[in-house]
Amino acid sequence: MAHVIAISNEKGGVAKTTTTLSLGAALSELGRRVLLIDLDPQANLTLALGFEPGKIERTSGEILLDAAPLLDARLHTNFTGLDLIPANLTLEHAEQVLPVYLNYTSRLRNALESAEPLPYDFVVMDCPPSLGAITINALSASSLLIIPTQAEYFSAYALRDMMTIVRQVRADDNPSLAYRILVTLLDQRNRTHRNILEQLERTFGEGLFKTTIEIDTKLRESPILGLPITQYKPNSRGAMQYRSLAEELIAYVEQTPAETA
Repeated sequence: MAHVIAISNEKGGVAKTTTTLSLGAALSELGRRVLLIDLDPQANLTLALGFEPGKIERTSGEILLDAAPLLDARLHTNFTGLDLIPANLTLEHAEQVLPVYLNYTSRLRNALESAEPLPYDFVVMDCPPSLGAITINALSASSLLIIPTQAEYFSAYALRDMMTIVRQVRADDNPSLAYRILVTLLDQRNRTHRNILEQLERTFGEGLFKTTIEIDTKLRESPILGLPITQYKPNSRGAMQYRSLAEELIAYVEQTPAETA
Protein backbone atom coordinates (compact mmCIF):
# COMPACT_ATOMS: atom_id res chain seq x y z
CA MET A 1 0.00 0.00 0.00
CA ALA A 2 1.29 3.45 -0.94
CA HIS A 3 2.09 5.94 1.80
CA VAL A 4 0.08 9.06 1.02
CA ILE A 5 1.75 12.32 2.08
CA ALA A 6 0.51 15.89 1.82
CA ILE A 7 2.94 18.81 1.82
CA SER A 8 1.14 21.91 2.98
CA ASN A 9 1.46 25.25 4.68
CA GLU A 10 -0.95 28.15 4.26
CA LYS A 11 2.05 30.49 4.26
CA GLY A 12 3.72 30.86 0.89
CA GLY A 13 7.44 31.01 0.24
CA VAL A 14 8.40 28.13 2.53
CA ALA A 15 9.75 25.82 -0.23
CA LYS A 16 6.64 23.68 -0.39
CA THR A 17 6.87 22.86 -4.10
CA THR A 18 10.66 22.57 -3.92
CA THR A 19 10.22 20.05 -1.12
CA THR A 20 7.61 18.04 -3.05
CA LEU A 21 9.84 17.84 -6.11
CA SER A 22 13.13 17.27 -4.30
CA LEU A 23 11.78 14.75 -1.81
CA GLY A 24 9.98 12.83 -4.55
CA ALA A 25 13.15 12.67 -6.63
CA ALA A 26 15.24 11.61 -3.63
CA LEU A 27 12.77 8.83 -2.81
CA SER A 28 12.83 7.57 -6.39
CA GLU A 29 16.63 7.69 -6.37
CA LEU A 30 16.46 5.35 -3.36
CA GLY A 31 14.47 2.87 -5.43
CA ARG A 32 10.97 3.87 -4.34
CA ARG A 33 8.19 4.35 -6.88
CA VAL A 34 6.71 7.81 -6.43
CA LEU A 35 3.59 9.55 -7.72
CA LEU A 36 3.57 13.33 -7.31
CA ILE A 37 0.20 15.11 -7.38
CA ASP A 38 0.09 18.82 -8.14
CA LEU A 39 -2.90 20.35 -6.32
CA ASP A 40 -1.88 24.00 -6.68
CA PRO A 41 -3.64 26.08 -9.40
CA GLN A 42 -0.32 27.85 -10.02
CA ALA A 43 0.97 24.46 -11.28
CA ASN A 44 4.56 25.18 -10.28
CA LEU A 45 5.28 21.50 -9.68
CA THR A 46 3.97 20.68 -13.15
CA LEU A 47 6.14 23.40 -14.66
CA ALA A 48 9.18 22.28 -12.67
CA LEU A 49 8.94 18.84 -14.25
CA GLY A 50 8.91 20.29 -17.75
CA PHE A 51 5.19 20.18 -18.61
CA GLU A 52 3.11 23.08 -19.96
CA PRO A 53 -0.08 23.29 -17.83
CA GLY A 54 -2.15 24.95 -20.56
CA LYS A 55 -1.58 22.03 -22.93
CA ILE A 56 -2.62 19.24 -20.54
CA GLU A 57 -6.03 17.63 -20.97
CA ARG A 58 -6.40 15.67 -17.73
CA THR A 59 -5.32 17.12 -14.41
CA SER A 60 -5.99 16.82 -10.70
CA GLY A 61 -8.86 19.25 -11.29
CA GLU A 62 -10.80 16.68 -13.30
CA ILE A 63 -10.13 14.08 -10.61
CA LEU A 64 -11.65 16.33 -7.95
CA LEU A 65 -14.52 17.78 -9.97
CA ASP A 66 -15.50 14.99 -12.34
CA ALA A 67 -14.31 11.92 -10.43
CA ALA A 68 -12.01 11.10 -13.38
CA PRO A 69 -9.92 7.97 -12.72
CA LEU A 70 -6.72 8.96 -10.96
CA LEU A 71 -4.28 7.23 -13.27
CA ASP A 72 -5.96 8.58 -16.41
CA ALA A 73 -4.29 11.89 -15.60
CA ARG A 74 -0.86 10.38 -14.94
CA LEU A 75 2.16 11.64 -16.84
CA HIS A 76 5.48 9.82 -16.91
CA THR A 77 8.44 12.08 -16.24
CA ASN A 78 11.99 11.73 -17.53
CA PHE A 79 13.07 10.32 -14.17
CA THR A 80 12.87 6.63 -13.33
CA GLY A 81 10.25 5.83 -10.74
CA LEU A 82 8.75 9.34 -10.70
CA ASP A 83 5.31 10.08 -12.19
CA LEU A 84 3.05 13.14 -12.00
CA ILE A 85 -0.61 14.04 -11.82
CA PRO A 86 -0.40 17.59 -13.22
CA ALA A 87 -2.36 20.74 -12.43
CA ASN A 88 -3.62 23.81 -14.22
CA LEU A 89 -6.10 26.63 -13.63
CA THR A 90 -8.99 24.13 -13.47
CA LEU A 91 -8.13 23.89 -9.79
CA GLU A 92 -9.24 27.47 -9.19
CA HIS A 93 -12.73 26.39 -10.23
CA ALA A 94 -12.44 23.28 -8.08
CA GLU A 95 -11.62 25.34 -4.98
CA GLN A 96 -14.82 27.30 -5.44
CA VAL A 97 -17.13 24.47 -6.47
CA LEU A 98 -16.04 21.54 -4.31
CA PRO A 99 -18.01 22.54 -1.18
CA VAL A 100 -21.22 22.12 -3.20
CA TYR A 101 -20.61 18.37 -3.51
CA LEU A 102 -21.89 15.93 -0.92
CA ASN A 103 -18.99 14.54 1.16
CA TYR A 104 -16.65 16.77 -0.83
CA THR A 105 -13.74 16.34 1.59
CA SER A 106 -13.35 12.69 0.61
CA ARG A 107 -13.25 13.03 -3.17
CA LEU A 108 -9.46 12.72 -3.44
CA ARG A 109 -9.37 9.86 -0.96
CA ASN A 110 -12.02 8.06 -3.01
CA ALA A 111 -9.95 8.57 -6.17
CA LEU A 112 -6.88 7.08 -4.51
CA GLU A 113 -8.80 4.15 -3.09
CA SER A 114 -10.46 3.46 -6.45
CA ALA A 115 -7.03 3.22 -8.07
CA GLU A 116 -5.73 0.62 -5.60
CA PRO A 117 -3.54 -1.26 -5.72
CA LEU A 118 -1.48 1.76 -6.72
CA PRO A 119 1.86 0.86 -8.35
CA TYR A 120 3.69 3.26 -6.03
CA ASP A 121 5.40 3.24 -2.67
CA PHE A 122 4.71 6.94 -2.03
CA VAL A 123 2.12 9.43 -3.20
CA VAL A 124 3.30 12.98 -2.45
CA MET A 125 0.89 15.89 -2.91
CA ASP A 126 1.80 19.55 -3.34
CA CYS A 127 -1.04 21.57 -1.79
CA PRO A 128 -1.98 25.20 -2.50
CA PRO A 129 -0.93 27.89 0.01
CA SER A 130 -4.36 27.99 1.63
CA LEU A 131 -6.48 25.84 3.93
CA GLY A 132 -9.46 25.55 1.61
CA ALA A 133 -11.37 22.67 0.07
CA ILE A 134 -8.44 21.28 -1.94
CA THR A 135 -6.08 21.17 1.02
CA ILE A 136 -8.76 19.56 3.21
CA ASN A 137 -9.18 16.89 0.53
CA ALA A 138 -5.44 16.22 0.56
CA LEU A 139 -5.24 15.97 4.34
CA SER A 140 -8.29 13.73 4.48
CA ALA A 141 -6.57 11.36 2.06
CA SER A 142 -3.13 11.35 3.72
CA SER A 143 -1.45 9.32 6.40
CA LEU A 144 1.16 12.05 6.95
CA LEU A 145 1.24 15.83 6.60
CA ILE A 146 4.64 17.45 6.08
CA ILE A 147 4.62 21.13 7.01
CA PRO A 148 7.58 23.06 5.57
CA THR A 149 8.32 26.16 7.63
CA GLN A 150 11.07 28.74 7.80
CA ALA A 151 12.86 29.47 11.06
CA GLU A 152 11.32 32.93 11.09
CA TYR A 153 8.72 34.47 13.37
CA PHE A 154 5.77 34.80 10.98
CA SER A 155 6.32 31.38 9.47
CA ALA A 156 6.57 29.73 12.89
CA TYR A 157 3.51 31.69 14.06
CA ALA A 158 1.49 30.32 11.11
CA LEU A 159 1.99 26.81 12.48
CA ARG A 160 -0.85 27.56 14.91
CA ASP A 161 -3.34 27.53 12.03
CA MET A 162 -1.81 24.32 10.66
CA MET A 163 -2.23 22.61 14.03
CA THR A 164 -5.85 23.77 14.12
CA ILE A 165 -6.54 22.26 10.70
CA VAL A 166 -4.83 19.00 11.72
CA ARG A 167 -7.17 18.73 14.71
CA GLN A 168 -10.16 19.55 12.53
CA VAL A 169 -9.33 16.92 9.92
CA ARG A 170 -8.67 14.31 12.60
CA ALA A 171 -12.06 15.03 14.16
CA ASP A 172 -14.05 15.14 10.92
CA ASP A 173 -12.44 12.86 8.33
CA ASN A 174 -9.10 11.27 9.11
CA PRO A 175 -8.35 10.38 12.75
CA SER A 176 -5.04 8.75 11.81
CA LEU A 177 -3.50 11.86 10.21
CA ALA A 178 0.03 12.41 11.53
CA TYR A 179 2.25 15.42 10.94
CA ARG A 180 5.92 16.29 10.82
CA ILE A 181 7.40 19.79 10.55
CA LEU A 182 10.30 20.40 8.17
CA VAL A 183 12.47 23.48 8.69
CA THR A 184 13.44 24.94 5.31
CA LEU A 185 15.47 27.89 4.04
CA LEU A 186 17.57 27.73 7.18
CA ASP A 187 20.54 30.06 7.55
CA GLN A 188 22.78 28.62 10.25
CA ARG A 189 24.70 31.91 10.40
CA ASN A 190 21.57 33.78 11.43
CA ARG A 191 21.11 33.92 15.22
CA THR A 192 17.34 34.40 14.88
CA HIS A 193 17.09 31.29 12.72
CA ARG A 194 19.06 29.28 15.26
CA ASN A 195 16.93 30.54 18.15
CA ILE A 196 13.63 29.80 16.42
CA LEU A 197 14.88 26.35 15.41
CA GLU A 198 15.64 25.64 19.08
CA GLN A 199 12.16 26.86 20.05
CA LEU A 200 10.57 24.61 17.45
CA GLU A 201 12.58 21.65 18.74
CA ARG A 202 11.42 22.33 22.30
CA THR A 203 7.78 22.83 21.26
CA PHE A 204 7.32 20.00 18.80
CA GLY A 205 9.97 17.46 19.81
CA GLU A 206 9.48 14.31 17.74
CA GLY A 207 7.02 16.22 15.57
CA LEU A 208 10.00 17.91 13.92
CA PHE A 209 12.15 16.23 11.29
CA LYS A 210 15.77 15.97 12.39
CA THR A 211 16.79 16.90 8.85
CA THR A 212 16.76 20.59 8.03
CA ILE A 213 16.98 22.17 4.59
CA GLU A 214 19.42 25.06 4.43
CA ILE A 215 19.42 27.94 1.96
CA ASP A 216 20.95 26.79 -1.32
CA THR A 217 20.70 28.81 -4.53
CA LYS A 218 20.92 25.57 -6.51
CA LEU A 219 17.47 24.65 -5.16
CA ARG A 220 16.05 27.75 -6.80
CA GLU A 221 17.79 27.09 -10.08
CA SER A 222 16.81 23.45 -10.56
CA PRO A 223 13.06 23.91 -11.31
CA ILE A 224 13.88 26.48 -14.00
CA LEU A 225 15.71 23.71 -15.88
CA GLY A 226 12.98 21.13 -15.23
CA LEU A 227 15.30 19.06 -13.05
CA PRO A 228 15.07 17.94 -9.42
CA ILE A 229 18.04 19.03 -7.34
CA THR A 230 19.27 15.43 -7.17
CA GLN A 231 19.67 15.50 -10.95
CA TYR A 232 20.70 19.13 -11.44
CA LYS A 233 23.43 19.30 -8.80
CA PRO A 234 23.63 15.84 -7.22
CA ASN A 235 26.51 16.76 -4.91
CA SER A 236 25.06 20.06 -3.70
CA ARG A 237 24.07 20.68 -0.09
CA GLY A 238 20.41 20.80 -1.07
CA ALA A 239 20.58 17.42 -2.81
CA MET A 240 22.32 15.81 0.15
CA GLN A 241 19.83 17.23 2.64
CA TYR A 242 16.80 16.07 0.64
CA ARG A 243 18.35 12.61 0.40
CA SER A 244 18.71 12.69 4.18
CA LEU A 245 15.07 13.73 4.48
CA ALA A 246 14.01 10.86 2.21
CA GLU A 247 15.94 8.38 4.36
CA GLU A 248 14.40 9.80 7.54
CA LEU A 249 10.92 9.61 6.00
CA ILE A 250 11.41 5.99 4.93
CA ALA A 251 12.56 5.08 8.44
CA TYR A 252 9.53 6.87 9.90
CA VAL A 253 6.90 5.14 7.76
CA GLU A 254 8.54 1.74 8.25
CA GLN A 255 8.64 2.12 12.03
CA THR A 256 5.34 3.89 12.67
CA PRO A 257 2.98 3.23 9.73
CA ALA A 258 -0.17 4.01 11.69
CA GLU A 259 1.13 6.30 14.43
CA THR A 260 -0.58 9.63 14.96
CA ALA A 261 1.66 12.51 16.02
